Order: sequence, then structure tokens, then C-alpha cells
Amino acid sequence: MTLTDILDSSDPEIYTLRTHGPGPSGRLPLTPEQLRGMASGDLFGWTQNAGMGWDPKRLVGKQFLILSTQGGLRAPDGSPIALGYHTGHWEIALLVEEAAKTMSGEGAIPFAAFCSDPCDGRTNGTVGMLDSLPYRNDAATVFRRQIRSLPTRRGVMGIATCDKGLPAMMMALAGTHNLATILVPGGVTLLAEEGEDAGKVQTLATRFSRDEIDFEYATEMGCKACGSPGGGCQFMGTAATSQVVGEALGLSLTHAALCPSGAPIWKDLARRSALALIAQEASGQCSKDILTDDSIYNAMVVHAAVGGSTNLVLHIPAIAHAAGLRQPTVEDWARINRSVPRLVDSLPNGPQYFATVQVFLAGGVPEVMLHLRDLGLLKLDANTVTGKSLGENLEWWEASDRRRILKRKLTDLDGIDPSEVIMPLEKAKSRGLTSTVTFLKGNLAPEGSLVKSTAILPKRIDSDGVYRHQGPARVMTSEPAAIQAIKSGAIQPGDTMVLIGIGPGCGMPETYQITSALKHVKDGDKIALITDGRFSGVSTGACIGHVSPEAWAGGPIGRIRNGDTIKIEIDTINLEGSIDIVSISSEELLARVRHPDLKPDPKVPKDTLLWAALQNASGGSWAGSVYDVDRIIDLLEKGLKAENNK
Repeated sequence: MTLTDILDSSDPEIYTLRTHGPGPSGRLPLTPEQLRGMASGDLFGWTQNAGMGWDPKRLVGKQFLILSTQGGLRAPDGSPIALGYHTGHWEIALLVEEAAKTMSGEGAIPFAAFCSDPCDGRTNGTVGMLDSLPYRNDAATVFRRQIRSLPTRRGVMGIATCDKGLPAMMMALAGTHNLATILVPGGVTLLAEEGEDAGKVQTLATRFSRDEIDFEYATEMGCKACGSPGGGCQFMGTAATSQVVGEALGLSLTHAALCPSGAPIWKDLARRSALALIAQEASGQCSKDILTDDSIYNAMVVHAAVGGSTNLVLHIPAIAHAAGLRQPTVEDWARINRSVPRLVDSLPNGPQYFATVQVFLAGGVPEVMLHLRDLGLLKLDANTVTGKSLGENLEWWEASDRRRILKRKLTDLDGIDPSEVIMPLEKAKSRGLTSTVTFLKGNLAPEGSLVKSTAILPKRIDSDGVYRHQGPARVMTSEPAAIQAIKSGAIQPGDTMVLIGIGPGCGMPETYQITSALKHVKDGDKIALITDGRFSGVSTGACIGHVSPEAWAGGPIGRIRNGDTIKIEIDTINLEGSIDIVSISSEELLARVRHPDLKPDPKVPKDTLLWAALQNASGGSWAGSVYDVDRIIDLLEKGLKAENNK
């Protein structure tokens, strides 16, 4: 290719140019009074609207903003022109379109803006994961700035699907306070007719490296995991759990979460959400009426009942903070998880591991909430985006044709009894469903840690409901070293893998490639993992994360050495437990220096280091990894004052 080829196409058509155009015809429907009182920005906004082709006669309608995490570029036939980062944001422009057409049909003026999101699956095990959790705060800020940058909007619709984009969207909507808002979850991917789910498929490389599968199988399965081109993954990971939580908060319409992406029922959801937003605005209802302490409580209860991702321990407090509400504490989480039974059998939690679309057909969030209502575990007076209370919505669902038809669809399509997916309490007990999250302390986690106890294989739990593990530590100071140790067989059954230095100080990347490998390789269930990092929502096994203080903060976990004996006890019934080093005393452990191989990762972006400092000043990961602006400003002012007084 020559320089001319690069700089000039030599196509004469490119020189068909003009410097003037006729512009829109017609007149702005202004009054003299408006002209005298309008801000220049409001007037120029109308000019811009006409310039984009909107009929000037229709410029007096109420304006609504549709925000989304759309990524990639689809041709009209659905084929890719430019790929997105993930299926979760690939199709949601279709939801934007349906919502916008509905708003326009009601005489409103829709606007659309986008802030795309990363894929935690795509970035797992790469430096891209160092930006994952920090992205959430930055995206929430961008969304809020986009909302404020359209001063004339009367309400905001947020459309998002996946692990960080959806929590960011909820944080942004929570921060609007005085605007009508509604959340439209982007739905889920279908199961492949012949293939592994999107969680298991991420372990192909590890299983191949251990000679557990052949090359042909790996390449074929790697190609066909996604049964449809759009939607979040098929398991109750962070994406699906965030959709569930959004509905439980009252921000989404009843039976919105986990809808199959691309289906007619999915598009219908966008249209009905648009009508609900318009009705909200007309009634004067706004986000502060919906997001209350009661709605936060309901979200935590439903999270426990579905066996949701541990990442929501970060996201729900962040949503509460954005809404100006009290942030739930570790004690709140522990109390709710002790009182709320798990009622849902869904990947990655068994025993039968149903996909998220099957949970949707079985009744989804409102079906779970019916059981919780009957157990007296919900705040039924909480407001929702329907304009009705949660209790009223559930009464509608209980008697609806939609409920009956979709349950029958699940049986007809897959031969599944809906009550095997979403269960009443006694059936859940008989199936061995255990509660969701257990918070652990001990001399390795004096400030706490957590484990998704419902994801521990039942065969590893003793008859008294307690998981017990005692074995030698195998210390890893980087995720690449950890995954290589698993692939090579250096980690053996009975070991305790200790992964340090990946806490909030370096961005708190999730370690799904580690946890998924331990789930799917032979005897991986006999290996325990403790880390100061976090996990994907689809992680399973005795994987203990959020160990605090982290290694970078001088925590005891950073002082462990190979061969130290680690004792783990997790009571999956009473939801309590401990992680301790037992081969030496606590005093001897604290007298050690930090592990000699623990060194700063030069690949951690400066942006991420800034995020780490700001969220640490704001209460750290247990407070949701938020930016507490008042606290940050106070610390900066004190620091500057101290510096100036030197």
C-alpha cells in the first residue's frame, strides 16, 4: 500500500461538496414570552433539535433522556459492522429504539446517549481487569453528567445489562433524586442447544492444559457457548444478580429482570417501561420516592433468596450512597443472610443449575418475592416505578395471565417444573439449598472476609452443615502465577491457595479464571482459596475473598508463607466462620515482614491508583468502593493545610 493509497482514494465523488445547505423548513413554536425568558441554551437546543431533523411543530413536547451502555454496531439484519465488548450491550440499541418510538408516539421528545461498558469475562486474567471495578464509579459519574447536560429532560430511562455498566446505571439513577427514572435491564443470553454455558466455557484452556479435554472439543465448545447474540451470561452472576436487584429495588417493572434478549417480550418491556416513565413524570413521582431504606432492604433480601453474586456487597451500598441513604453494613448483610432462605436453583448454584432464562420463565423476581411475602420478609409498602407499591405489584403478578403462560412455557419447552427452579421454603430445604453469603473473621482477616457459602459443593460440607479445611498454604503474588500453578498441577488437593496483592490497592480485579478452574478441573473442589481480591458472581467452591486488611495495607494475609497451615471453618447454616493460621501464633504472624515477592504491579494504571486512593478514603470496599466527596474534600483540605503549615 502506497502513501497515496492511504491519504487519497482518487475517487472523484469525494469532491462533491458544498458550503451551504437549506436547513430545516418551518418555524420554532415559540411565544414572545418564551423568547424573553428563555436561557440561550434552551433556545439553541430547539435549534439543534430542528437541525437534526425533528419536526419543529413537535418541539413543545416533554423531553425524556434514554441512557444506555450500547456497544458495537449492528447492521439492520443484525450482522456485526463493528463488534461490541460483549453480548450484554450488543443488542440494547433495539431497546432504545422501542422506548424512543413509544415516547414519540405519546407526544414526548426522546433523547439518547451512550456510555459503553467493559466485559469482565473478556478482561479476566488480563490487565484490562484492573480497570473493571474503577470503571463503575467513573461511568456513574459520566451518566450523571449526561443527565445534567440535558437540563430540559423531565425523566430518565437507563438501559444496561452487565457486571459494571448496570450497577453504574443504578448509581446514576439513584443520584437523580428529583427526576422520574426507570431501569430497563438488558436481558440474558439463551443457552446453546449443544454446548457449555458461558461460565464453564471460560475454563477450556485450563482443562486442555491438564489434558482433561482434547483440542477439537476445546475449539468447538469455545465457539458455541452463546445461544443468542445478545444479553448477559446464562448464570446468576453479577450481571443477572444486578438485574434482579434493580427490580427488587422497585426501579424496574415487575418481571423485567432476566428477560431473553432479542425476544418480542424483551422489546415489549422497553415499550411498557417508556409508558411507565411518562406516567411517573405526570404523577410527580421521582427516584427519591422509590429508593428508600425499605427498597434497599428488599434488594438485600431478594439477593439472598436468589443466591446472588458477592459483588453486590459492593454495589448495593454504592447505590444507597448515591441515593443519600444509609449504607448497609457487614452486620446488616450477615443478619439478612441468616434470616432469608435461598429459594432459587440457578447456575452457578445447584443442585440442578438452571439457566437465568429458565428462572425468568419460572416467574423470575416477582415469583421469588411471592414466597418472601408469604414468609413475612419484605417491606410491601415500598414504592415502585409502576406507581403502585410492591405489595400491589405482587398481587397483580399472582393473578396474572403472564405468570401462568410463562410457567407453562417452561414446562412445554424444557420439560421443567417451575417449582423446581423457584421453590417454596420447605422444598428448598428438602433440596439442600443453603444460604448465600457468610462473613468470616480470624487472625488472617481481622476486619472480615466473605464467601459465597451456597456455592460450596454439598459433598464438601459435613453433616452438621460446616465446611472444614486445613492444609498447607501455597502463596501466589499474582494471578498469572496462580493460574499457571493450577494448569501445571503445582497446586494439589488439600492445599490452600493464598492469592495476595490483588485487593483494592491495585483495582481489586475479579479472579474468575482461578475460581472457575478450581470448579471444573479434577479434584479442584478439594482446594480452598483465600484472597484480598474479589470474585466473579459465577464463582463456586470454598473461595474466600475481600480479606481485610488487604496485603497492600499491611494485613496479615500478606505475611503468609508457603507451608503455613491454614484452618478454615464455614458454618453454612448459622452463617459464621473463621480463617486462621494455626501453625504459628497470631503474634508470630504479625511480627513477620510482608511477603518478599509482593511487589507493585507496574501495569496498574495511574487512573486505577487514583480510584484506589479515593475509595479507600471513602470507607474502602466494605463501604461499596464509593467516592464520598465530602470526606475526600475534607481530607484534601486537611492535607493541604498541614503542608502549608510546614
